[in-house]
Amino acid sequence: MTATDLVNVYAEATPNPGSMKFVINRMICPNESVDFRMAEDVKGSPLATALFEFPYVKGIFIMNNFITVTKSDEFEWVDLISEMRQFLKDYIEADKVVLEKRVELTEEEESGVILKIKKLLEDHVRPAVEMDGGAIDFKKFENGVVTVTMKGSCSGCPSSTLTLKAGIENLLKRMVPEVESVEAEAS
Repeated sequence: MTATDLVNVYAEATPNPGSMKFVINRMICPNESVDFRMAEDVKGSPLATALFEFPYVKGIFIMNNFITVTKSDEFEWVDLISEMRQFLKDYIEADKVVLEKRVELTEEEESGVILKIKKLLEDHVRPAVEMDGGAIDFKKFENGVVTVTMKGSCSGCPSSTLTLKAGIENLLKRMVPEVESVEAEAS
């Protein structure tokens, strides 16, 4: 194994005290994301299945080069981080499957307003949300209301409502006059 093959995993706190972001020095799920709130929801991710075997894991979000783990309240991160880092390092070094390949669906024709909203979310919102161990996905635009899903550490985070209303909604209303409000839907 060369130095470039070595996997490095570090833990990074998120605004959600129940979630920890584990950053890996390589892409494990490029340009895709999966969010599982319960073990029963896991489909197509052997890594998520393995993580839910830990008694303290109650949520998994995987995207690009990080995994956000949400823990049960009765456990403390100080007792868990080392074990989780080692597990992830070993799993990735063993080149085990993170996410099974999906069949791409062709995109439907989208209106100019929806394209504008998606571009703003992609360029201005997503990078900031990813820094905090989460993700935001566009769901729909109807009657002036943009509906998004918040994933990872953003799902259930105490500050996500403020971020949604004060930041995201203000940006979209300013840049896309057709937008009247932004709502989050559980993923």
